[in-house]
Amino acid sequence: MAFDLDMIKNVYDRFGARVEAARKATGKPLTLTEKILYAHLTEGNASKAYGRGMDYVDFAPDRVAMQDATAQMALLQFMQAGRPKVAVPSTVHCDHLIQAKIGADADLTTAKDVNKEVYDFLASVSDKYGLGFWKPGAGIIHQVVLENYAFPGGMMIGTDSHTPNAGGLGMIAIGVGGADACDVMAGLPWELKFPKLIGVKLTGKLSGWTSAKDVILKVAGILTVKGGTGAIVEYFGEGAESLSATGKGTICNMGAEIGATTSVFGYDEKAAIYLSGTKRADIAELANAIKEHLNGDAEVYANPEAYFDQVIEIDLNELEPHVNGPFTPDLAWPISKFATAVKENNWPEKLEVGLIGSCTNSSYEDITRSASIAQQAIDKHLKTKAEFTITPGSEQVRFTVDRDGYLDTFAEMGGVVLANACGPCIGQWARHTDDPSRKNSIITSFNRNFAKRNDGNPNTHAFVASPEIVTAFAIAGDLTFNPLTDTLTNENGEQVKLDEPMGIEMPVKGFAVDDAGYQAPAEDGSSVDVKVDPKSSRLQLLDPFPAWEGTDLSGLKLLIKAKGKCTTDHISMAGPWLKFRGHLDNISNNMLIGAINYFNNTSDSVKNELTGEYGPVPATQRDYKAHGIGTVVVGDENYGEGSSREHAAMEPRHLGVRAILVKSFARIHETNLKKQGMLAITFANSSDYDKVQEDDTFDINGLTSFAPGMPLTVVLHHKDGSSDSFPVNHTYNEQQIEWFKAGGALNIIRREMAS
Repeated sequence: MAFDLDMIKNVYDRFGARVEAARKATGKPLTLTEKILYAHLTEGNASKAYGRGMDYVDFAPDRVAMQDATAQMALLQFMQAGRPKVAVPSTVHCDHLIQAKIGADADLTTAKDVNKEVYDFLASVSDKYGLGFWKPGAGIIHQVVLENYAFPGGMMIGTDSHTPNAGGLGMIAIGVGGADACDVMAGLPWELKFPKLIGVKLTGKLSGWTSAKDVILKVAGILTVKGGTGAIVEYFGEGAESLSATGKGTICNMGAEIGATTSVFGYDEKAAIYLSGTKRADIAELANAIKEHLNGDAEVYANPEAYFDQVIEIDLNELEPHVNGPFTPDLAWPISKFATAVKENNWPEKLEVGLIGSCTNSSYEDITRSASIAQQAIDKHLKTKAEFTITPGSEQVRFTVDRDGYLDTFAEMGGVVLANACGPCIGQWARHTDDPSRKNSIITSFNRNFAKRNDGNPNTHAFVASPEIVTAFAIAGDLTFNPLTDTLTNENGEQVKLDEPMGIEMPVKGFAVDDAGYQAPAEDGSSVDVKVDPKSSRLQLLDPFPAWEGTDLSGLKLLIKAKGKCTTDHISMAGPWLKFRGHLDNISNNMLIGAINYFNNTSDSVKNELTGEYGPVPATQRDYKAHGIGTVVVGDENYGEGSSREHAAMEPRHLGVRAILVKSFARIHETNLKKQGMLAITFANSSDYDKVQEDDTFDINGLTSFAPGMPLTVVLHHKDGSSDSFPVNHTYNEQQIEWFKAGGALNIIRREMAS
């Protein structure tokens, strides 16, 4: 029996009528993406067509999902909204705070002890306000959502950038910041600029070593880390229908790495099989009744160039396994060219660790394909040369693959099973290394591989591939090995070759689990007491941000001019900082410490204009704040790519940064800045970035007449007495301008609830 079945029935009952209204309003056949979006308009039936990439639209998502690191701040904000209960089904998943160090049991025990205060807070606030709570050890949010909550044609927002994983079951699932989640949980509309549409036509069928992972690794190479910005990627074609639901989830999950708003597949037999196999046959039955609406119209797929803004075609018959990296998930190498790339770029050939699993690739199918390679290592007397770890995505998957003997296989070939949690994927990894200063290589089946992402070490070259390719590399211990063509020397001195991986899409005996880790909320949470110790170093109740003072901004100092890639990991690191995700002041001590200062090519070292000395970014900003001086952060292209973490927006706001001026923003981060009342602006001419000097003072003019589509003006006052003036753009609409004026969207929610 599925969760929230009545809600899903209501969505399906109105779906057909809303699709027909949308066809009438737009006057054309519809993509699946458009059907789902128009079916979730706050206004109900569509009365007009919305411009892609132009119109801001209010939506009514069906549910909200939050992981424990982001849920803390989201729920601290929700507590200020004045509602007794969440307005839509919502869940919290404890997956981010478990550090991988020894193994699953020991690491989980340690996490429950170290994080007890946070887990107790999340459990009690969930109890009070009616949220489902998934305990530590239950699994990673995206895998748990796919197994329990995702449904074809639905719409969900989640406080994690890889929320799009649910697109594997035909759901529009979008990563957001906690303030957006707060809006939806408070029953307010959720705003999104109507996205552009990228169609990916898949033909043929995967075979041999190639897997669904290789589809998105190929797409990432085509579109790059910002090619999907402002767009939803819709996959279709016979090739799409041949992929498993979890394989589709992997592809949608990593759509975050191309900047896409989300990605989605249509409803098909594979989705129905997965729904039934995860004890949701009732949802499959409901979906079958409106199946015609859960895919794009036939005319769209027959002539996709007429209906999508961009179309990519990939023949799965010809697709090679890929390895992407290092340091960025869009540097794509077909396996046939990877060894040459390793040698030509002088990347460390020796592989030190191979890691499989995570939210991206931890399905039963993934595990069984990898285990088939591990079994060959045992049978062919191959000694595994690199460390090897396995991270199950959920307790249901872990329990089932353990029952079926696959964990024993990994153990026999030298693998270590980690807790059902994010672990090394997000930097929660106490890595065993004898020399952190040594350049080294690791390879994972995760989704993200920015510098220092996995182990905090800038010398680690991290690559991304499918679980079966990772397993083969771990056995070889050598990145120049090509498992499709090369042989290995076994313990008997014989040359042996690995056979193609063999996997099982769904467990023959069905999924099983003793305790999935779910805790339902109290029927009546009114008497539940949510306690936050005022002396806590990990939790801190929030104070409202101040409203805009009503004037243009002048006399602002430059805090940092960030050089090159500046992700949310650079702005607000994860790893050991995760423990402060519920304490805004403490976590603000990591603000921008990973960003590279343009003027000295060093991280966490900026000039304090009050003292003339160089020091850490957070300490410098706190000094400016203590003296009542606002600042500006200047950045490069795609600023804020990566995780959805809104701390990257809240920390600058809390410490007194007034504006973020960059060449371009990643979507989620720009929205997070707006929600917190921050000024997010872009250079009208990107070359004006070069005009910013280290000792500059900034004026930002035009705010007293702040209006949609009207540029502002930045004046740079240089130390030598000269100045530069240039226009800057923004994407604020009227409602977002009100957020800015009020000091943040939450201030408006609080005001409306009070009235």
